[in-house]
Order: sequence, then structure tokens, then C-alpha cells
Amino acid sequence: MTRVKRGYTARRRRKKICLFASTFRGAHSRLTRMTTQQRMRALVSSHRDRSRKKRNFRRLWITRINAVTHEDRLFYSYSLFIHNLYKRQLLLNRKILAQIALSNKNCFDMISNKIINQKENINQIKDKKNLTS
Repeated sequence: MTRVKRGYTARRRRKKICLFASTFRGAHSRLTRMTTQQRMRALVSSHRDRSRKKRNFRRLWITRINAVTHEDRLFYSYSLFIHNLYKRQLLLNRKILAQIALSNKNCFDMISNKIINQKENINQIKDKKNLTS
């Protein structure tokens, strides 16, 4: 029986895995079986953390908006602010609102004051209607 030498396919595959795991430490970057396991684990973690990253940023934006809304006015919260934004159909997402709150607080105050004033105007109109009927 003739001797069959292994081709370059397996070596290429292992080399590709080793390049992926070259930054890992110890046996995780040297041994083939460990590198494949670490590669699978790394890919699972990266897939999981991509959605977690979105979640964390949303939490950060909400925290920033809440801090700014609580700063000046007593009894005005983040949830009321967002609720009134939707009622007035002002389509600003949380990312933009957080950037405005950090960089230009006066602009954010103008937005919140406009919402509060519109709310008060609507309440006054409702009171007048109730008095006349």
C-alpha cells in the first residue's frame, strides 16, 4: 500500500484558526483543539454582545435624559417627558435627545418647556369647555 501524505487543506484550515486565535493567551493560541473551542466561544460572545451593546446604549441615553429632566423641575420625570413627546408627535429618538441634553442644555430646556406649555394650554382649553357646558 502506498503512503498518502496529507494535503495542505487541513494545514490551511488550522492556520486560519490559529490566525484568529493568535491574540489568545497560553494553550488557547497554540493547541488546535483549544483554539477551535475558543473560536466558537468568541464568536458566540460577539454575537450575544452585539445586541447587549444596543441595550446598554439605550439605558445610557435614558439615564442621561432622566438626569437632565430631574435637574430643574421637581415632579417631572423621564417617563412623563417621553409620554408628552409622543402626545405632541415630536419625533426625536432617545439618542438625539441625550446628545442635545449633554451638549446644548438650553435647547433641551426649550423642548421641554414647549411640551409643558402646550400641556397647560390644552388643560386651560378643556377647563373653559367644561365651564361653558
